Amino acid sequence: MENYLQDCRAALQESRPVHVVLGNEACDLDSMVSALALAFYLTKTSEAEEIFIPVLNIKRSELPLRGDNVFFLQELQIPEPALIFRDEIDLCALHEAGQLNLTLVDHHILPRSDAALEDAVTEVLDHRPIEQSYSPACHVSVELVGSCATLVAERILQGAPEILSRQIAALLRGTIILDCVNMDAKIGKATPKDSKYVEKLEALFPDLPKRQDMFDSLQKAKFDISGLSTEQMLRKDQKTIYRQSIKVAVSAIYMDLEAFLQRSNLLTDLSTFCHDHSYDALVAMTIFFNTDNEPVRQLAVFCPHVALRMTVCGALEQCASPPLKLTPMPSISPNLQSYLQGNTQVSRKKLLPVLQEALSAYFDSMKMPGGQPEVAGMSREQADKELDGAGNSVISGLSQDEEDPPLPPTPMNSLVDECPLNELPKLSAEAIFEKCSQISLSQCARVSPSNK
Repeated sequence: MENYLQDCRAALQESRPVHVVLGNEACDLDSMVSALALAFYLTKTSEAEEIFIPVLNIKRSELPLRGDNVFFLQELQIPEPALIFRDEIDLCALHEAGQLNLTLVDHHILPRSDAALEDAVTEVLDHRPIEQSYSPACHVSVELVGSCATLVAERILQGAPEILSRQIAALLRGTIILDCVNMDAKIGKATPKDSKYVEKLEALFPDLPKRQDMFDSLQKAKFDISGLSTEQMLRKDQKTIYRQSIKVAVSAIYMDLEAFLQRSNLLTDLSTFCHDHSYDALVAMTIFFNTDNEPVRQLAVFCPHVALRMTVCGALEQCASPPLKLTPMPSISPNLQSYLQGNTQVSRKKLLPVLQEALSAYFDSMKMPGGQPEVAGMSREQADKELDGAGNSVISGLSQDEEDPPLPPTPMNSLVDECPLNELPKLSAEAIFEKCSQISLSQCARVSPSNK
């Protein structure tokens, strides 16, 4: 793999057509590994004399935020300098010069900023429901499996199993195991095809690490925040909400809020983070486990704008659906309000609508005669450029865990957003007894003398 990646870097120095295999903007482990493995396979099997170049769809500086990616690259001795990141290749310039073909892997919808590249897409390989159509000339392969790496493994094993090295097999297998929660049937994310190809890879390379060991190592690395700066911690798992030009970051942080607030130069770092990314406010949701392995949630609202901070805090404190049961914590600054969240069942997914309503209320109260909101520190032109239009929205940002399932008590990503099982009705003994009584009465009515 290292020699192949060096060839890719060399090819970029030449003025020649390239075929880029591009992962999604989150650049989670599945996206990175799928792009690497598929590009390697296509290069080895393509009849055309072109090199397929895997591109990680983030800036190089953002790789440290993907702890599991960094760990796996080091574990399998793939040097980071050999990788090609999105800020190191000008796809638009290549496309304008007629020198770009594009394969999308682990996603099939380009963001608005890349809309001009759509007619360069010649193939799509994804494991999500299709939401966008492409021309008949574009080969679209979509199958609802737990991991896109499963589809890449299938392509390799069916098309050219001889190119499969232990290194690539380990990449694919580890990614599938992580995505499918160690193939746990109780979680239900792994499909039969996911299990099939994990077993095939293990049969070919029986010396691969035990599944549980691999899963535990990747999960630990995924949520390791040691060595990260405050900005990196905030961006590691972040969503963004906005109402017109009012923009708020919502970040999940995997540590005790009290420890987070004791970081040196924290207030300066929070101010710089909001200023550099044009955020009017920051809501941090901290998540950790206490000594009894019980989840603890805390909230912090940082906002220099008094009216906006009061609106957001008021919405959180008064929220009844769902009730957050907030208890104020000691404050280290007038611009920062912290809370202990008593209701640990309220995930970030449930919190986002509450925050959006708060932004709408603030926007309505701050309307100027011209019909535009007054937002300190941000011109209308800057806001329009940043948000590319107006309206209510949630931007996934760097969040990687929206679809992740629940795990007791680790990984913590199960607590960030929504557990699918939470939507099931809660059954009590009284409810079961009442239901059985209704069934009995219904059966009696059907066999009553009047019905004979």
